[in-house]
Amino acid sequence: MAGLPAAFLERPIAHRALHDVAAGRPENSRAAITAAISAGYGIEIDLQLSSDGVAMVFHDERLERLTGARGLLGARDAAELSALKLKGADEGIPTLSEVLDLVAGRVPLLIEIKDQDGALGPEVGPLEQATADALRGYGGPVAVMSFNPHAVARMARLAPKVPRGLTTEAYAAENWPGVPGWRLEELRGIPDYARTGACFVSHNWKDLGTSRIAELKDAGAAILCWTIRTPEQEAQARKLAQNVTFEQYLA
Repeated sequence: MAGLPAAFLERPIAHRALHDVAAGRPENSRAAITAAISAGYGIEIDLQLSSDGVAMVFHDERLERLTGARGLLGARDAAELSALKLKGADEGIPTLSEVLDLVAGRVPLLIEIKDQDGALGPEVGPLEQATADALRGYGGPVAVMSFNPHAVARMARLAPKVPRGLTTEAYAAENWPGVPGWRLEELRGIPDYARTGACFVSHNWKDLGTSRIAELKDAGAAILCWTIRTPEQEAQARKLAQNVTFEQYLA
């Protein structure tokens, strides 16, 4: 597998696209994606799975925070989800295929596959399959990542030519309800980097100073980070990371 395309290190990456709900651009929306393209930024998006097996561009498992609807995104089919209005915009939840058509290779696209196991375990597959299907034939700079290494390993089998990485952090127990403590302890050491054929990590910027990140960087891993919210944070993070994922200001 090729390494992370250079485009991912050349321009800051807009977290959930260049969102600003007050300006009519909710996170992961077409409006936010279009704004990021216009500004020349890379774009990070999130994927969840509809009930009929379509990769939807949406961060949360539940619909309440970002739409006027209630319940789990995964309980509704793609047509229903596309018809739901995102809060602060006159558009519904996009599919990954729609976003790929919109971006059309103009800027790098970093895709986070959200954990579908519930405990960062091995019960994955349908969302990864939907992602691989949508990406087939896409020619622009694109990479996939996940907090769940099993998802990344599955992408290695389904789409081996698509660059992949691990989303990582310190895994504090209070941030991961439902994930066993032993699993969080295991993940802190980023043990799956080689097994998954990863070529980058996107690590929590507040935890970039760990010896494991330095070790991975020395071994050739690209080091991205999340989520930067001020120019001061960006300056600090760039001492260790090769690029930033940002929101709430213009990197």
